[in-house]
Amino acid sequence: MSTAPRQLHLGAFLFGVGHHIAAWRHPDVDPAAALRPQHYKNLARIAEAGLFDAIFSADTMGLPGAPAEALARNVPPHQFEPLELLTALAGVTERIGLVGTVSTTYLPPYHLARKVATLDHLSGGRAGWNLVTSGSDHEARIFGLDQQISHASRYEKAREYVDVVKGLWDSFEDDAPLFDKVGDRYFDPAKLHRLDHRGKHYQVQGALQSQRPVQGYPVMVQAGSSEDGQELAAATAELVFTAHQSVEDARAFYSSLKSRLPAHGRAPDALKILPGVSPVVGRTQAEAQEKYERLQSLIEPSVGLGLLSSFVGGFDFSAYPLDGPVPDLPPTEGWQSRQALFLGLARRENLTLRQLYQRVATARGHWTVVGTPQSIADELEHWFTIGAADGFNVMAPTLPYDLQDFVALVIPELQRRGLFRTAYTGRTLREHLGLPRPPHPAQARRQQAERLVATAA
Repeated sequence: MSTAPRQLHLGAFLFGVGHHIAAWRHPDVDPAAALRPQHYKNLARIAEAGLFDAIFSADTMGLPGAPAEALARNVPPHQFEPLELLTALAGVTERIGLVGTVSTTYLPPYHLARKVATLDHLSGGRAGWNLVTSGSDHEARIFGLDQQISHASRYEKAREYVDVVKGLWDSFEDDAPLFDKVGDRYFDPAKLHRLDHRGKHYQVQGALQSQRPVQGYPVMVQAGSSEDGQELAAATAELVFTAHQSVEDARAFYSSLKSRLPAHGRAPDALKILPGVSPVVGRTQAEAQEKYERLQSLIEPSVGLGLLSSFVGGFDFSAYPLDGPVPDLPPTEGWQSRQALFLGLARRENLTLRQLYQRVATARGHWTVVGTPQSIADELEHWFTIGAADGFNVMAPTLPYDLQDFVALVIPELQRRGLFRTAYTGRTLREHLGLPRPPHPAQARRQQAERLVATAA
């Protein structure tokens, strides 16, 4: 058991030219940067200089079915495929983790296992896979479905998907390679384990044609906060990104998810919970507030309503007055936790439609904090110390500017308080997070048998 003081874990969520829905319209922002690989390389270097645990690349597939005119006024649609982007970023970084989003609903598990294993090898053990199940009908239609499959079915498939992926990652034991030229053995054939999975949703036979990943398993990440999402995370996740608007809600979620781990034979520290935070940093409170209000003034009402609609199953808000109450919403098979967050916030604070989209425009419903480096550090420390978070996924409103400000101003304040590292001490993402490297199941069984024999003797 480590006696080192507990410290924050930080992710840097890279998202085009910023998480605020109007970031691309800001006078200081170059919207074309979202199309340039050099922009993301610069962001990765900034995050690594700030000693972040990982950078995170999200993903959705395809453009929504909204009219082209509406899309043209919304968040820029151009988005690189996460795993390929992160492979490029691996080449310009040395320590920072690389977490990419891939949906279990639309990619066969063999492809996922191979791609993420490759990233882990190419990066020297820095890969993480953010498991999502997708939540929109437009994504389903891209893949030939009339509508998305049910929420419960997506998560049921995802649980089996994880089993298949881990089985493929275990195709070879860690010490399988021999490179024995004299004995004519490239690897030990006894340490090849072909998968023979026959489940409800997948039938997969064969092996992955690569060595076991550097980390054993790349770090398993999830972002679902619904009941189904929490159950899947409790069984399989090692890092969870989540969205909360208040410390009370974050603390309740933290307690709920951690309490589920023992039923799966897992200790509470086996899973790290990182709520999203969108920090607007100023050297004074007035400067921070001016930065925030300037961004808010750039939000077009139709874009704000479109943001809300995208997270609540495509509900059409156009018939409702902007300065009237938020209407009741029908159940959705999409992002259930985000719909609940939006409605809960609106009802709790009696927000109008306009006020609601203004509140969630900074980072799509994640917590926004506006202040000085000291006041922001105070807030992060409070959430961390009372059991609402193990760290945070930092969602800069504009990129690179707000990420640069966070690294230059907030990170030193957290370091001064002993809340964050002053240097990397590990080289893999697991080491940054304090997570053990999983042994190969066959090796673990042999070790257990050896212990039983020794005990009997």
